[in-house]
Amino acid sequence: MTKLMMQLKLVNRLPVFRAETKLTQEQLAKAIGVTRATIVAIEGGGYNPSLELAFRIARYFKTDINNIFSIEEETK
Repeated sequence: MTKLMMQLKLVNRLPVFRAETKLTQEQLAKAIGVTRATIVAIEGGGYNPSLELAFRIARYFKTDINNIFSIEEETK
């Protein structure tokens, strides 16, 4: 039997949520207690937020975490 290796890729809709609420990266960063650089890195895919931070972001936007962050599986 062949073993499939699954690569998990975190996809986020944070820029969409920010745009819909007309919120700057700086405003969001201050509201959730991180730096603007952290928001830039999350939105650019260079940094995956901790579970706690992901929940803080979702709570700020009053939505479920899965509406902002999701996983795509890629077969290798």
